[in-house]
Amino acid sequence: MSGRRLSQNQARRVNRLQRQRVDDALAGAGHEGSEARAGLVISRFGKQADVEDQIEPGLITRCHIRANIDSLVAGDRIAWRVEGDGGVVLARQERTSALQRPDALGRMRAVAANLDRLVVVLAVEPPPHPNLLDRYLAAAEDAGIEAIILLNKTDLGGHAADIRALLRGYERIGYPILLASARDTGGLEALREALAGHTTAFVGQSGVGKSSLIAALLPHEKLRIGELSEAASKGRHTTTAACLYHLPQGGELIDSPGIREFSLAFLEPTRLASGFREFRPFLGRCRFSDCRHGEEPDCELRAAVTAGQVGEARYRSYLQILGEPE
Repeated sequence: MSGRRLSQNQARRVNRLQRQRVDDALAGAGHEGSEARAGLVISRFGKQADVEDQIEPGLITRCHIRANIDSLVAGDRIAWRVEGDGGVVLARQERTSALQRPDALGRMRAVAANLDRLVVVLAVEPPPHPNLLDRYLAAAEDAGIEAIILLNKTDLGGHAADIRALLRGYERIGYPILLASARDTGGLEALREALAGHTTAFVGQSGVGKSSLIAALLPHEKLRIGELSEAASKGRHTTTAACLYHLPQGGELIDSPGIREFSLAFLEPTRLASGFREFRPFLGRCRFSDCRHGEEPDCELRAAVTAGQVGEARYRSYLQILGEPE
Protein backbone atom coordinates (compact mmCIF):
# COMPACT_ATOMS: atom_id res chain seq x y z
CA MET A 1 0.00 0.00 0.00
CA SER A 2 1.45 3.38 -0.99
CA GLY A 3 1.03 6.61 0.91
CA ARG A 4 -0.58 9.61 -0.71
CA ARG A 5 1.97 11.63 -2.66
CA LEU A 6 1.70 15.37 -3.13
CA SER A 7 2.00 16.96 -6.54
CA GLN A 8 4.60 19.70 -6.99
CA ASN A 9 1.89 22.38 -6.82
CA GLN A 10 0.44 20.86 -3.65
CA ALA A 11 3.89 20.65 -2.07
CA ARG A 12 4.53 24.32 -2.90
CA ARG A 13 1.22 25.31 -1.31
CA VAL A 14 2.06 23.32 1.84
CA ASN A 15 5.48 25.00 2.04
CA ARG A 16 3.96 28.47 1.58
CA LEU A 17 1.47 27.73 4.36
CA GLN A 18 4.25 26.52 6.66
CA ARG A 19 6.30 29.66 5.95
CA GLN A 20 3.30 31.89 6.65
CA ARG A 21 2.61 30.09 9.93
CA VAL A 22 6.22 30.57 11.04
CA ASP A 23 6.23 34.24 10.01
CA ASP A 24 2.93 34.86 11.80
CA ALA A 25 4.07 33.01 14.90
CA LEU A 26 7.39 34.85 15.17
CA ALA A 27 5.61 38.15 14.61
CA GLY A 28 3.13 37.29 17.34
CA ALA A 29 0.23 37.49 14.90
CA GLY A 30 -2.92 35.86 16.20
CA HIS A 31 -1.27 34.35 19.29
CA GLU A 32 -2.00 35.35 22.87
CA GLY A 33 0.32 35.05 25.86
CA SER A 34 4.11 34.91 25.57
CA GLU A 35 5.61 35.79 22.22
CA ALA A 36 6.87 33.17 19.81
CA ARG A 37 10.53 32.19 19.71
CA ALA A 38 12.71 30.44 17.16
CA GLY A 39 13.64 26.88 18.09
CA LEU A 40 15.46 23.75 16.94
CA VAL A 41 13.98 20.28 17.40
CA ILE A 42 16.41 18.06 19.33
CA SER A 43 14.21 14.98 19.42
CA ARG A 44 10.57 13.96 19.11
CA PHE A 45 8.51 11.73 21.37
CA GLY A 46 5.00 11.04 20.07
CA LYS A 47 3.00 14.26 20.34
CA GLN A 48 5.83 16.08 22.11
CA ALA A 49 9.29 17.30 21.16
CA ASP A 50 12.37 18.56 22.94
CA VAL A 51 13.07 22.04 21.55
CA GLU A 52 16.24 24.09 21.99
CA ASP A 53 15.63 27.82 22.14
CA GLN A 54 17.64 29.76 19.53
CA ILE A 55 17.73 32.93 21.63
CA GLU A 56 19.15 31.08 24.63
CA PRO A 57 21.11 28.12 23.16
CA GLY A 58 21.27 25.22 25.56
CA LEU A 59 17.81 25.89 26.97
CA ILE A 60 15.74 22.82 26.07
CA THR A 61 11.99 22.64 26.69
CA ARG A 62 9.58 19.75 26.29
CA CYS A 63 6.85 21.07 23.97
CA HIS A 64 3.49 19.84 22.77
CA ILE A 65 3.08 19.74 18.98
CA ARG A 66 0.04 21.40 17.44
CA ALA A 67 -2.19 19.08 15.45
CA ASN A 68 -1.89 21.18 12.26
CA ILE A 69 1.87 20.45 12.00
CA ASP A 70 2.13 17.55 9.58
CA SER A 71 5.61 16.33 10.53
CA LEU A 72 8.34 17.15 13.02
CA VAL A 73 11.75 15.48 13.42
CA ALA A 74 15.21 16.16 14.80
CA GLY A 75 16.82 19.01 12.88
CA ASP A 76 13.58 20.88 12.15
CA ARG A 77 13.59 24.62 12.77
CA ILE A 78 10.36 25.82 14.29
CA ALA A 79 8.46 28.62 16.00
CA TRP A 80 7.41 27.89 19.60
CA ARG A 81 6.33 29.64 22.76
CA VAL A 82 6.47 29.03 26.49
CA GLU A 83 3.23 27.65 27.88
CA GLY A 84 2.89 26.58 31.51
CA ASP A 85 5.83 24.47 32.64
CA GLY A 86 6.70 23.59 29.06
CA GLY A 87 5.93 24.94 25.63
CA VAL A 88 4.01 24.46 22.41
CA VAL A 89 5.31 24.17 18.84
CA LEU A 90 3.41 26.69 16.70
CA ALA A 91 4.80 26.08 13.21
CA ARG A 92 7.61 24.40 11.28
CA GLN A 93 9.90 26.20 8.87
CA GLU A 94 10.39 24.90 5.34
CA ARG A 95 13.09 22.24 5.20
CA THR A 96 16.18 22.49 3.02
CA SER A 97 16.33 18.68 2.89
CA ALA A 98 14.87 15.63 4.58
CA LEU A 99 15.86 12.00 4.82
CA GLN A 100 12.62 10.03 4.37
CA ARG A 101 11.44 6.46 4.50
CA PRO A 102 8.00 4.81 4.31
CA ASP A 103 6.40 3.62 7.52
CA ALA A 104 4.68 0.23 7.92
CA LEU A 105 1.63 1.56 6.04
CA GLY A 106 3.63 2.95 3.13
CA ARG A 107 3.25 6.57 4.22
CA MET A 108 6.32 8.75 3.80
CA ARG A 109 7.91 9.82 7.08
CA ALA A 110 10.89 12.09 7.59
CA VAL A 111 13.71 10.65 9.72
CA ALA A 112 15.81 13.81 10.05
CA ALA A 113 15.61 17.31 8.56
CA ASN A 114 17.87 20.05 7.16
CA LEU A 115 20.82 17.73 6.56
CA ASP A 116 23.71 18.44 4.23
CA ARG A 117 25.61 15.23 5.03
CA LEU A 118 24.75 11.59 5.62
CA VAL A 119 27.23 9.16 7.16
CA VAL A 120 26.31 5.54 6.44
CA VAL A 121 27.92 3.53 9.22
CA LEU A 122 29.01 -0.03 8.48
CA ALA A 123 30.92 -2.38 10.77
CA VAL A 124 33.16 -5.39 10.63
CA GLU A 125 30.57 -7.07 12.88
CA PRO A 126 27.68 -7.35 12.10
CA PRO A 127 28.84 -7.67 8.46
CA PRO A 128 27.46 -5.08 6.05
CA HIS A 129 24.60 -5.64 3.63
CA PRO A 130 25.61 -3.94 0.35
CA ASN A 131 21.99 -3.63 -0.77
CA LEU A 132 21.09 -1.67 2.39
CA LEU A 133 24.10 0.56 1.78
CA ASP A 134 22.93 1.15 -1.80
CA ARG A 135 19.47 2.13 -0.53
CA TYR A 136 20.88 4.75 1.81
CA LEU A 137 23.14 6.14 -0.92
CA ALA A 138 20.27 6.34 -3.42
CA ALA A 139 18.05 8.09 -0.85
CA ALA A 140 20.82 10.60 -0.13
CA GLU A 141 21.37 11.26 -3.85
CA ASP A 142 17.63 11.80 -4.36
CA ALA A 143 17.46 14.24 -1.43
CA GLY A 144 20.57 16.17 -2.53
CA ILE A 145 22.52 15.17 0.61
CA GLU A 146 26.24 14.39 0.41
CA ALA A 147 26.99 10.83 1.54
CA ILE A 148 30.06 9.41 3.29
CA ILE A 149 30.66 5.72 4.08
CA LEU A 150 32.21 4.94 7.48
CA LEU A 151 33.57 1.51 8.39
CA ASN A 152 33.49 1.15 12.19
CA LYS A 153 34.93 -1.45 14.56
CA THR A 154 38.10 -1.81 12.51
CA ASP A 155 39.85 -2.97 15.70
CA LEU A 156 37.94 -6.28 15.49
CA GLY A 157 39.90 -7.48 12.45
CA GLY A 158 38.04 -10.52 11.14
CA HIS A 159 36.58 -9.74 7.72
CA ALA A 160 37.85 -6.14 7.70
CA ALA A 161 40.11 -6.74 4.67
CA ASP A 162 37.24 -8.20 2.61
CA ILE A 163 34.97 -5.31 3.56
CA ARG A 164 37.60 -2.75 2.62
CA ALA A 165 37.90 -4.43 -0.78
CA LEU A 166 34.13 -4.06 -1.15
CA LEU A 167 34.31 -0.39 -0.22
CA ARG A 168 37.01 0.34 -2.79
CA GLY A 169 34.30 -0.11 -5.43
CA TYR A 170 32.31 2.71 -3.82
CA GLU A 171 35.41 4.85 -3.55
CA ARG A 172 35.95 4.46 -7.30
CA ILE A 173 32.55 6.03 -8.00
CA GLY A 174 33.30 8.99 -5.75
CA TYR A 175 32.08 8.17 -2.25
CA PRO A 176 34.51 9.17 0.54
CA ILE A 177 35.46 6.23 2.79
CA LEU A 178 36.42 6.68 6.44
CA LEU A 179 37.72 4.03 8.85
CA ALA A 180 37.20 4.31 12.58
CA SER A 181 37.07 2.52 15.89
CA ALA A 182 35.35 3.91 18.97
CA ARG A 183 37.51 1.68 21.19
CA ASP A 184 40.99 2.77 20.17
CA THR A 185 39.97 6.19 18.73
CA GLY A 186 41.51 5.27 15.39
CA GLY A 187 40.14 7.48 12.65
CA LEU A 188 38.09 9.67 14.99
CA GLU A 189 40.06 12.80 14.12
CA ALA A 190 39.33 12.39 10.40
CA LEU A 191 35.67 11.84 11.29
CA ARG A 192 35.62 15.02 13.38
CA GLU A 193 37.01 16.97 10.44
CA ALA A 194 34.36 15.51 8.10
CA LEU A 195 31.56 16.51 10.51
CA ALA A 196 32.77 20.01 11.37
CA GLY A 197 30.41 22.76 10.21
CA HIS A 198 27.81 20.36 8.78
CA THR A 199 24.43 19.01 9.84
CA THR A 200 24.94 15.27 9.56
CA ALA A 201 22.89 12.18 10.27
CA PHE A 202 24.38 8.82 11.24
CA VAL A 203 22.43 5.95 9.69
CA GLY A 204 22.96 2.23 9.40
CA GLN A 205 21.76 -1.16 10.51
CA SER A 206 21.47 -2.04 14.19
CA GLY A 207 24.64 -2.93 16.03
CA VAL A 208 27.16 -1.09 13.85
CA GLY A 209 28.10 1.22 16.73
CA LYS A 210 26.59 4.58 15.79
CA SER A 211 25.86 5.48 19.41
CA SER A 212 29.30 4.26 20.51
CA LEU A 213 30.91 6.54 17.93
CA ILE A 214 28.86 9.48 19.18
CA ALA A 215 29.88 8.67 22.76
CA ALA A 216 33.53 8.75 21.65
CA LEU A 217 33.03 12.04 19.79
CA LEU A 218 31.02 13.56 22.66
CA PRO A 219 32.24 11.86 25.85
CA HIS A 220 30.17 14.14 28.10
CA GLU A 221 26.88 13.12 26.53
CA LYS A 222 24.90 10.44 28.33
CA LEU A 223 24.03 7.83 25.74
CA ARG A 224 22.51 4.41 26.06
CA ILE A 225 25.05 2.17 24.41
CA GLY A 226 23.73 -1.27 23.50
CA GLU A 227 25.75 -4.46 23.46
CA LEU A 228 25.84 -6.62 20.38
CA SER A 229 23.55 -9.65 20.64
CA GLU A 230 25.89 -12.64 20.71
CA ALA A 231 23.12 -15.07 19.89
CA ALA A 232 22.03 -13.52 16.60
CA SER A 233 24.91 -11.14 15.86
CA LYS A 234 22.32 -8.41 15.42
CA GLY A 235 22.32 -5.21 17.41
CA ARG A 236 19.57 -4.11 19.71
CA HIS A 237 17.72 -0.93 18.82
CA THR A 238 19.39 1.24 21.46
CA THR A 239 18.23 4.52 19.90
CA THR A 240 14.43 4.74 19.83
CA ALA A 241 14.13 8.27 18.43
CA ALA A 242 16.46 10.40 16.33
CA CYS A 243 18.37 12.82 18.54
CA LEU A 244 20.44 15.90 17.64
CA TYR A 245 23.77 16.73 19.28
CA HIS A 246 25.92 19.85 18.95
CA LEU A 247 29.54 19.22 17.99
CA PRO A 248 32.31 21.17 19.79
CA GLN A 249 34.03 21.89 16.45
CA GLY A 250 30.79 23.31 15.03
CA GLY A 251 27.89 21.61 13.33
CA GLU A 252 25.19 19.19 14.43
CA LEU A 253 25.03 15.42 14.48
CA ILE A 254 21.78 13.43 14.41
CA ASP A 255 21.73 9.82 15.55
CA SER A 256 18.92 7.74 14.07
CA PRO A 257 17.50 4.38 15.15
CA GLY A 258 19.22 1.35 13.66
CA ILE A 259 17.17 -0.47 11.04
CA ARG A 260 17.42 -3.68 9.05
CA GLU A 261 15.23 -2.59 6.13
CA PHE A 262 14.99 0.65 4.20
CA SER A 263 12.39 0.67 1.45
CA LEU A 264 12.75 2.88 -1.61
CA ALA A 265 9.33 2.02 -2.99
CA PHE A 266 8.48 5.74 -2.91
CA LEU A 267 11.04 6.42 -5.66
CA GLU A 268 9.75 6.08 -9.19
CA PRO A 269 12.09 4.10 -11.50
CA THR A 270 13.72 7.15 -13.12
CA ARG A 271 14.54 8.68 -9.73
CA LEU A 272 15.79 5.35 -8.42
CA ALA A 273 18.14 4.86 -11.38
CA SER A 274 19.43 8.42 -10.99
CA GLY A 275 20.16 7.64 -7.34
CA PHE A 276 22.93 5.31 -8.55
CA ARG A 277 25.37 8.03 -9.52
CA GLU A 278 27.49 5.94 -11.90
CA PHE A 279 24.36 5.12 -13.95
CA ARG A 280 23.71 8.73 -14.92
CA PRO A 281 25.95 8.98 -18.01
CA PHE A 282 23.94 6.14 -19.58
CA LEU A 283 20.42 7.23 -18.64
CA GLY A 284 18.18 8.75 -21.30
CA ARG A 285 20.10 7.00 -24.10
CA CYS A 286 18.08 3.76 -24.30
CA ARG A 287 15.79 2.93 -27.23
CA PHE A 288 12.71 3.41 -25.04
CA SER A 289 12.28 6.60 -23.04
CA ASP A 290 10.58 4.67 -20.21
CA CYS A 291 13.26 1.97 -20.07
CA ARG A 292 13.57 0.41 -16.61
CA HIS A 293 16.95 -1.12 -17.56
CA GLY A 294 15.84 -4.71 -17.04
CA GLU A 295 15.05 -6.86 -20.08
CA GLU A 296 14.21 -4.07 -22.53
CA PRO A 297 16.11 -4.21 -25.84
CA ASP A 298 18.87 -1.70 -26.63
CA CYS A 299 19.34 -0.63 -23.02
CA GLU A 300 22.44 1.55 -22.70
CA LEU A 301 22.80 0.90 -18.99
CA ARG A 302 22.79 -2.86 -19.42
CA ALA A 303 25.32 -2.48 -22.24
CA ALA A 304 27.52 -0.46 -19.88
CA VAL A 305 27.35 -3.27 -17.32
CA THR A 306 28.37 -5.82 -19.98
CA ALA A 307 31.27 -3.56 -21.02
CA GLY A 308 32.47 -3.23 -17.42
CA GLN A 309 31.71 0.50 -17.24
CA VAL A 310 29.17 -0.07 -14.46
CA GLY A 311 29.67 -2.62 -11.68
CA GLU A 312 27.45 -5.68 -11.94
CA ALA A 313 26.89 -5.87 -8.17
CA ARG A 314 25.46 -2.36 -8.05
CA TYR A 315 23.31 -3.06 -11.11
CA ARG A 316 21.93 -6.22 -9.47
CA SER A 317 21.25 -4.23 -6.34
CA TYR A 318 19.28 -1.69 -8.39
CA LEU A 319 17.23 -4.48 -9.99
CA GLN A 320 16.45 -5.95 -6.58
CA ILE A 321 15.13 -2.62 -5.33
CA LEU A 322 13.25 -1.98 -8.56
CA GLY A 323 11.50 -5.34 -8.36
CA GLU A 324 10.05 -4.76 -4.90
CA PRO A 325 6.29 -4.08 -4.74
CA GLU A 326 5.09 -0.61 -3.82
